[in-house]
Amino acid sequence: MNLFKNEKVKNAICLGFLCSVAYLAVYYARNILGAVNPQIIEGGFYNEAQLGSISSTYFVCYAVGQLINGMIGDRIKARYMLSFGLILAGVCNFLFPLMGSQVSASSAYGMTGFFLSMIYAPMTKVVAENTEPLYATRCSLGFTFASFFGSPLAGFTAVLFTWQTVFTISSVSLAVMGCICFVTFLIFERKGIVKYGQYKPKEKFGMGSVKELLKHNIIRFSFFSIITGVIRTTVIFWFPTYLSQYLGYSSDESSMIFSIATLVICFTSFITIFVYEKIFKRNMERTILTMFSVSSVAFLLVFLVKMPIANIALLVVAIMASNGSASIVWSRYCPSLRDTGMVSSVTGYLDFLSYMAAAASSKIFANAATTIGWGNLILVWMGLMIVGALVALSFGKERLKIKKIESAN
Repeated sequence: MNLFKNEKVKNAICLGFLCSVAYLAVYYARNILGAVNPQIIEGGFYNEAQLGSISSTYFVCYAVGQLINGMIGDRIKARYMLSFGLILAGVCNFLFPLMGSQVSASSAYGMTGFFLSMIYAPMTKVVAENTEPLYATRCSLGFTFASFFGSPLAGFTAVLFTWQTVFTISSVSLAVMGCICFVTFLIFERKGIVKYGQYKPKEKFGMGSVKELLKHNIIRFSFFSIITGVIRTTVIFWFPTYLSQYLGYSSDESSMIFSIATLVICFTSFITIFVYEKIFKRNMERTILTMFSVSSVAFLLVFLVKMPIANIALLVVAIMASNGSASIVWSRYCPSLRDTGMVSSVTGYLDFLSYMAAAASSKIFANAATTIGWGNLILVWMGLMIVGALVALSFGKERLKIKKIESAN
């Protein structure tokens, strides 16, 4: 194929494929607890409040880890960050079903989250710094697709196996992927496909760095990260429980529906980039505003429409639209920061905000589902999307320009 005769394209495909598969292992691991929630609750192992607490612990550890490991990722080779993170997360994930109390289970699951946080920010940095801007964006689409595909993969295994077995499968996949990453990155480094230290910040954590990020609209994207983090993380986590408790499906039916629904959600990033490039002509604010607006309307219809199949379809649309805004953040915005030398730090910071919001909301949603009811909780989700739309409107006439990516396209 002519495609593979271009050395830069071939290297980008190889690097992007490796990172996407590694990220799939990450998101498979982080989605399995949500997928097996109905099994765990029906088996009497933990109740909704306990699972909410465990998931919140995970999100906090993952969020704090993103902030710490994002900064470390600008200084340490991706080979070490990815491989050790995956292997150690596999060990902790394996221990979770063996724990005999909520405290020990929360500790094991929280450490899984911390070690998994070693992956994304360094991975985004190594791709952004070793591929052309256009290819970096396409690689980021692969990461996003992998993150969405982790949900249906977790759902399908939850249908086939007991929840303890699902955790074991995930643990093995993480450990194996960690070993593969170490060896493959070592080969890439020796062949010159991956190089480090090509881009450095003008100032290390000084006012110069802050001003540079302010020029890149870091404040607005911080809000987008927080708002979309609640939907793409927490709502997906409680999706199977929503199906069983609010719509009345059995645990097996919930897992199957969850798998199919999240399989559809996988294609969000590709749809978003198509809309962004072809319909809105690379106008970022219009794309984000449209996505939040569609999500708001869809959540309102979820509240109004009670027929299960239609309700599920509308909920999928609402999640996809919200995730569309998230796709712009991770696939377009973060890779564009290559020249700042702070891709890993900023990506980690935004992910930190996203998962801290998810941690808080997961615990709140667990209690809210039993106090105010699922119906009113849907209105809360709609309210978040309205806030996102208002933040997007604050762009006004100022259009965010991603110089390197836009010129490459």
